[in-house]
Amino acid sequence: MNPDFSPLREFNIDHLTVNLFQNRQSLGENAAFQAAEAIRNLLTKQPVINIVFAAAPSQNEFLDALARQSDIDWTRINAFHMDEYIGLPDDAPQRFGNFLKEALFSKVPLLAIYYIDGNNAPDEECKRYAALLTDYPADIVCMGIGENCHIAFNDPHVARFDDPTLVKKVGLDLTSRWQQVHDGCFASLDQVPEYALTLTIPALVNAPTIFCMVPAAHKAEAIHHTLTDPVSENYPSTCLRQHPNATLFIDQDSARLL
Repeated sequence: MNPDFSPLREFNIDHLTVNLFQNRQSLGENAAFQAAEAIRNLLTKQPVINIVFAAAPSQNEFLDALARQSDIDWTRINAFHMDEYIGLPDDAPQRFGNFLKEALFSKVPLLAIYYIDGNNAPDEECKRYAALLTDYPADIVCMGIGENCHIAFNDPHVARFDDPTLVKKVGLDLTSRWQQVHDGCFASLDQVPEYALTLTIPALVNAPTIFCMVPAAHKAEAIHHTLTDPVSENYPSTCLRQHPNATLFIDQDSARLL
């Protein structure tokens, strides 16, 4: 663990390891340090690894720090992302693929980048991306948690712990759409798309290793539910407590209700 950005406290809730940090910068730096260690270790055991990344302002510090980590052979890493809006123009900055391209994918020499195409026919795109995930199963997932406890765009009304698919089309609930306004991604609710494509919960939690970065005060209720409520699809992120190798990174702001 990076001694310059050590957690204030480390504890476990069920199987989930929780690291609490003073602020989002130290959270991001330490999460990147731990993720880099996991990546380097895995690359000593297999020729190529597959990583799924979340796209959100909550990931900014983590992605920036990860791009600066040394001795990662990015040429042996395939990159995926976990969700995408339906219907935004290809060059829209709000598209999650474009966000990740700017934040990380353009900064490191990845073996391949597999983007979700939100303008392809949804059923066709779900099948195409699910086939890629089957061919290149995720080794590591780097994610966040939404204000309504969603992971990817598995909002409570569509979340299934036993989802039979890997990728699906979903309607976004109002909390998810308002979060995009709160995050400054859209100026108003009417600009936020109503539908998206998302990796399902099994597609995420079947990865052997999960790093989950959740800073900021507006995520405090979500963190409280994640760590204190019964594990259920009403709070999708509670499933992380059942994962054998997941780490949750929170700061004093997101932990303020604990």
